[in-house]
Amino acid sequence: MPENSTPHPEDATPHSVRLTDPRALRAYAHPLRMTLVGLLRRHGPFTATRAAELTGESVASCSYHLRILAKYGLVEEAPGGRGREKPWQATARYTEWAGYSDDPSVAQATDELNIAVAERYFGRFAKVLESREGVSKEWREAELFGDSLVYLTPEELASLGGRIDDMLRAYLDREENPAARPPGARPVSFLKIAYLDPDPDEDKE
Repeated sequence: MPENSTPHPEDATPHSVRLTDPRALRAYAHPLRMTLVGLLRRHGPFTATRAAELTGESVASCSYHLRILAKYGLVEEAPGGRGREKPWQATARYTEWAGYSDDPSVAQATDELNIAVAERYFGRFAKVLESREGVSKEWREAELFGDSLVYLTPEELASLGGRIDDMLRAYLDREENPAARPPGARPVSFLKIAYLDPDPDEDKE
């Protein structure tokens, strides 16, 4: 169950870090830690002082949470600086974890992390919707907001996800290469969410 999991072109930063330890899964579920990792991937490297400026948290709090993230391989010290002025960097572009585990402790930790990620996604989305001033007609009409109920097998759903990844791959080099962005291009968060929908009618059968 990856977060920010769209395949990315090869670059100097490893593609992904995979969490398998339930302690790591629970550590990453903390909202501020997910925020720090996301900021480092987009704006890093930076120090705990800069992290505090970006998040509104204290320097001490950011420093503590960065050390926890480093313990589980999500961030690491970057060259240069020392003490609280040492810079930090993300260890990979994406975080991944399994969608299923036979280990009850891993399964429970995975469920907790999935809930935290869902709350983060939709909290950010709701915040964006609260302030739409300045969003042009073109962008409003282009944005995607809706859902579809389709009947699929697990294999079909996995195949559908792969096809979506293939379509997104055509645009991924623009993140690292601004020259590849056409005029008017802006960052767009594209969420992939598909889940087994409990059907009360099926439960009765």
